[in-house]
Amino acid sequence: MENSKMVTVHYKGTLDDGSVFDSSYDRGEPIRFVEGAHMMIPGFERAVNAMQPGEKATVHIEPKDAYGDYDERNVQVVPVDQIPNGDKLPVGQTVFFRSPIGAPMPALIQKIEDGKVYIDFNHSLAGKALNFEIELISREDAPATQCGTGSCEGCSGCH
Repeated sequence: MENSKMVTVHYKGTLDDGSVFDSSYDRGEPIRFVEGAHMMIPGFERAVNAMQPGEKATVHIEPKDAYGDYDERNVQVVPVDQIPNGDKLPVGQTVFFRSPIGAPMPALIQKIEDGKVYIDFNHSLAGKALNFEIELISREDAPATQCGTGSCEGCSGCH
């Protein structure tokens, strides 16, 4: 992307009940991302785009601008005997499967009953409104090695 900006932000994300689901402050390290590269959820990116360095903001983001609505079609029901050690899957926990192209796919094991495993591939925050306290630390030109060259290792969306 031409004239791309690399932003550095600190944030704390909470659900409407006040529970914290993520915080760069707790990790002691802000995050960095290229504006406009679709590396962040749309509502978060729009909020940061409207801010100036040094500014703090609190935003409420509806599911459609976060991880989308919860979709029952993303719950797969699979016979236990079709999954190696299927009867030992940890109910209530997230496990990783492999997509057809080999990418890791997190999924929640909802339940095992009547010889079937109920596997939920929705994002854990799908269907939830999110609240963020955001602090924009800096906005600077993205180095050519990080954006716009077509050869960014690990980059998924800026060109």
